Amino acid sequence: MRYFLQLSFKGTDYHGWQEQSNSPDTVQEICNTAIAKVLNHPVKLMGAGRTDTGVHAEMFFAHFDSPIETLSEEKRKWLHKLNSVTPFSMAFQDILSVKPDAHARFDAVSRTYRYDISLQKNPFLYNNTLFFPYPLDVDKMNRVCGMLKQYKEFSSFRKTHSNNKTDYCIIKSANWEMQGDKLSFTITADRFLRNMVRAIVGTMLNVGNGKYSEDDFCNIIESKNRSRAGASVAACGLYLTHIEYPTQIFI
Repeated sequence: MRYFLQLSFKGTDYHGWQEQSNSPDTVQEICNTAIAKVLNHPVKLMGAGRTDTGVHAEMFFAHFDSPIETLSEEKRKWLHKLNSVTPFSMAFQDILSVKPDAHARFDAVSRTYRYDISLQKNPFLYNNTLFFPYPLDVDKMNRVCGMLKQYKEFSSFRKTHSNNKTDYCIIKSANWEMQGDKLSFTITADRFLRNMVRAIVGTMLNVGNGKYSEDDFCNIIESKNRSRAGASVAACGLYLTHIEYPTQIFI
């Protein structure tokens, strides 16, 4: 049987999702160990993507295979067991039966990220947001969000020397929203390049503080040159908040 496992984690405690030979503190390795212990058989999770060190996930999916056929029917029991052997900075929320060829990464229709910025010093938001106590023109930043959706090639915002097969993404929505002393950027696309959201946010902050004009923003995208864009912001403010899948993959 193939299952989708839904989980969330606070990225501060982990070196990203992807298992690494030189670091045991990855979400994938901890999950593999926990599931194998609870189910009493080896498991190799395949995640919906790779989150970088320090990036949080409010919703993340991974698939795995198991000969146990009652995991989704008895999910409450199994989720309790899984959550009892994992750190408090990680939580399992659901186990879903899927078709044998369902894939947590390749079947995803869209992903949504949110980036949180605190405009006032707040100890309760430390390590969960970017502290940025400088004036910003949020209306101007939202105007360039509209411009962002007009493009499909985003090599200006990807990590240098990344080995992507393509730098094309379809951005479905993007916007900035102020809530009290917190400013949040939310973006949904069919796929994202490595470091893309953090580079977009860093560049938009330069638009908001007057360093770049709206035309500069478009010129940066069209240049296809990472060195023209703004610096990537810190990982602590980035959250993967939603992943959408076609309904037909679920049983």
